Amino acid sequence: MTILIIEDEEPTARKLQRLLTDVAPTTRVVGMTVSVEESVDWLRINPRPDLIFMDIELADGQSFDIFNRIAVTSPVIFTTAYDEYAIKAFKVNSIDYLLKPVKEADLRQALDKLQQLKNVLTGSENKAGANTLEVSITNLLQQLQQAVPATTPAISATPAQSTLPSPRDRFLIRQGQRLFSVSTDEVAYFFSRNKLSFLKTRDDHEWLVDYTMDELSQMLDPRRFFRLNRQVLAELRAIDKVHLYFNGKLKINLRPAFEEEVVVSRERAGDLKSWLGE
Repeated sequence: MTILIIEDEEPTARKLQRLLTDVAPTTRVVGMTVSVEESVDWLRINPRPDLIFMDIELADGQSFDIFNRIAVTSPVIFTTAYDEYAIKAFKVNSIDYLLKPVKEADLRQALDKLQQLKNVLTGSENKAGANTLEVSITNLLQQLQQAVPATTPAISATPAQSTLPSPRDRFLIRQGQRLFSVSTDEVAYFFSRNKLSFLKTRDDHEWLVDYTMDELSQMLDPRRFFRLNRQVLAELRAIDKVHLYFNGKLKINLRPAFEEEVVVSRERAGDLKSWLGE
């Protein structure tokens, strides 16, 4: 089975590739793209992959934009740190929706689901002797899209609350030959720079942490920490001021100050206001 991975964080893409090798050794990753633009170009010039793993938030927009620019006939498994896009995901060629960091059991289940669909359709094809498997999969995906209720969340989009691990309360920091611990209570926000993740403490020190931003999003208490954008994950008390911005966006001042402008997208603005207590 050939696979295209669309993911703009290289460490996350490589982890998924290694996980695929462990779970399904016969799969072959034939491409990795990091943006909407690059993905559209890849799909135009390369043979149709058997399956696409697609992150939702890419560097130049949301991966849903890909479907507006080119016909995507491959089954898609979405991978994301957010659960609010589940319904939208199942309205395109999605057969599953996995929250990051992707777990081996969830990945195995998603691949099993795809294989079961193929088995069912292959059986139907042998009896009918008419449609190709590719056309059958496309038709089934279209039926699944039409069957998703507009107000019903995807069944497996969010794990049951009781299965979630306890929020992380400290992080181990490596500084040369020295190791020390930083309590989550000391953290003002996490941020990414040059594909590396850092934490900023309330007293304005920053330290490298060995996790991606998506992994951090899953480790922290969602009542205390909010993913403002792909670059910044902030603790409640670190949000100094919130300003209305153009096109429904919000502009955030952090404390301690962040070196770059922090903007919350229009899609995330409502969630931030609710989180802040609107």
